[in-house]
Amino acid sequence: MQTTFAKALEYFNSEYFSAEKIAQLRQNFQNAKPYRHLVMDNFLQKDFADLLHDNFPPTEKLAKHYDGINENKSEGANFDDFHPAFNEIRIALMSSEFAQWVSQVTGIADVFITNDHLGCGLHEGKNGSFLDIHIDFNIHPSRNVHRRLNLLIYMNKDWKPEYGGDLEMWNATMTACEKKVAPIFNRAVIFETNEISYHGYSKINVPKGMTRKSIYTYFYTNEREDAVSYHDTVFKPRPDDTLTKKIATNTKEKIKNFIKAQLRKVGIVFK
Repeated sequence: MQTTFAKALEYFNSEYFSAEKIAQLRQNFQNAKPYRHLVMDNFLQKDFADLLHDNFPPTEKLAKHYDGINENKSEGANFDDFHPAFNEIRIALMSSEFAQWVSQVTGIADVFITNDHLGCGLHEGKNGSFLDIHIDFNIHPSRNVHRRLNLLIYMNKDWKPEYGGDLEMWNATMTACEKKVAPIFNRAVIFETNEISYHGYSKINVPKGMTRKSIYTYFYTNEREDAVSYHDTVFKPRPDDTLTKKIATNTKEKIKNFIKAQLRKVGIVFK
């Protein structure tokens, strides 16, 4: 999966790759609250972004579907089933040149993407889709590498505020949402994944035939100075959730993470 530097960059907005812009992005990333992140509009070349949007697969073509107390969405990394443009962006995102750029703008050295569904894929949600506030799993369940960053590229044209679905970034104590990012077309968000990077999105209310679409990429490193023991995704209830949902969420998460941690110790992994 090798590609030349020019090939790796041809799909992205070249403005983000100048030395001056990289320095600005790095400063913005380091200073962002409630945890380190960047929001970058017009991230992909416009014609290519349009191609991805126009050929984004329906949820039925995605391999996984979640419908539970804490999430309602579809996910897929089955790229052979998608338009060829999605494999092109996947190759570009997984290139060493793009990883180098990510390291430059975030200050996190030697990042890479795993070549599986925990590396790159698509997310999509129909009307009513939601993803409750959570932190992500911290260690790849089979490769034992540390998850460090999420990159989301949104593919939603004509997205209106009343549709909801903003990416919510919550504080470390889960008492307040400190930032919301609308999932508008060709907007990219990159953020650090750690033990306080609480995020998610509220239930969407969209017209018939419309969905909330994004390309996801997860970056890893082999080592991490502040590493903690393995845990799976950890959902947290919002302060205004019902008491019933708070109890159900907290109970489910404790049981799920305990079981997965114990199974992992004996070599059984699920993800």
